[in-house]
Amino acid sequence: MEKLYAGRARIDVTPTKLPIMVNGQFEERWFDEIGDPLSVRAFVFRQGDEKIMLAVVDTCMMSGTFIDAAKAKIQKATGISEDRILISATHCHSAPSVEAILGTGVDEEYAAFLSGKIVEAAQKASENFAEIEAGFGQGEDPKNVFCRRFIMKPGTAWTVNPEFTGSPGDIAQMNPFGIEKNVVCSTDVADPWVRILALRTPDGVPYALLGNYSTHYAEEKAISADYFGVFCDRMAKGLNAPEGFTAIMSNGTSGDCNSIDFLGNPKREFGKISVGESVAEAALKAYPQIEFDPAPRLAMIEEKLTLGIRQPTADQLRQAEAYLADRGIDSVKGLKDYNDAYAWESVVLSKLPSTREVKIQVLRVGDTAIVALPMEVYTATGREIRFMSPFPHTIVISLANGCNGYMPTEESFRLGGYTTWRARTSCLEPLAERKVRKLVYGMLDRLAAEG
Repeated sequence: MEKLYAGRARIDVTPTKLPIMVNGQFEERWFDEIGDPLSVRAFVFRQGDEKIMLAVVDTCMMSGTFIDAAKAKIQKATGISEDRILISATHCHSAPSVEAILGTGVDEEYAAFLSGKIVEAAQKASENFAEIEAGFGQGEDPKNVFCRRFIMKPGTAWTVNPEFTGSPGDIAQMNPFGIEKNVVCSTDVADPWVRILALRTPDGVPYALLGNYSTHYAEEKAISADYFGVFCDRMAKGLNAPEGFTAIMSNGTSGDCNSIDFLGNPKREFGKISVGESVAEAALKAYPQIEFDPAPRLAMIEEKLTLGIRQPTADQLRQAEAYLADRGIDSVKGLKDYNDAYAWESVVLSKLPSTREVKIQVLRVGDTAIVALPMEVYTATGREIRFMSPFPHTIVISLANGCNGYMPTEESFRLGGYTTWRARTSCLEPLAERKVRKLVYGMLDRLAAEG
């Protein structure tokens, strides 16, 4: 087997103009303080004629259109084929908005800046190749990840006008702040594992590392890379890594999980520092047990899948338009509450195509498979993919190569709740999750069959 080489890069993407628009909630927000730097962190792998790039950006989410434009520039600048480029978002909720979500627009100036920096990261990572070995490790951190969806007592789940959300009866609720007494049970068990793909030089020196954990952001008080950035800094220090070492933390299957223990007593306190350090500690404990492959096989497959988009019926659209007209709302700046937001989303969705093509990728580095999905993925989906994977180790990265909202399971649609409510944040057809898993299974089998 041919030797594997890798380049690495970390490029600062902290905004220089404040205040700046931040997305990730129902309404537009503006931050005027920098808590810690934002980064694009990237690896470029090379084996023979094959070159593959993996990058993670400190941002909430990026559209497929935005990412595709960056990929085209990367291919022109580096020669890496667009279908061999994986770009994902950490999903921190404390970065400038480059994607319109619910009541938030896009900071076009920052979006253009960020796109150029992603290309810069690809160029830099392509200029400093070193021979590397690769190995997989995992540590457990159950202290910072909990299912955030709950079955509620009848009639107590949070709901919004069903004509606007498309949810006829909400049994489940996300984040039952203040009404924990109405919780019956959680809808799933969280994934506590911190998975790492470690890269080192043949003489054993840490070179780079990809982490993956399945919890949401920890805080959003200022512009910040959140716990994702803290993890990367702590890994470099904990490994006593030399200058240039690049750690990446990717978003796992966190669509129905976060760091809040709603059923705990007393309530736990946490933040980006405590979560990042705890997750890094689990990874550092696992690191010494990693067995490194001196010549891991590199391969990648990309497939496209067309999925249906949930849109309002003609009657639901008329109701949404009349509601907004009665309230004098003609832009996102006029949205005042959740009914406003979902009425607005009904109108937006009605103007979009009824289907959407999404890109699914599977990357292989030795005996580790990395599945990249352009949605916010539930714990159950990640569990099923890992169970069916022919690879000894499988990492699932969410919000890669686009943002198509949450991808609930079929059962989740029956339970309802925020992550199923019809909007750009959750617009895929109910069978999307099953179709995606079926495609991923076949892709994993194909990569494994190549030896």
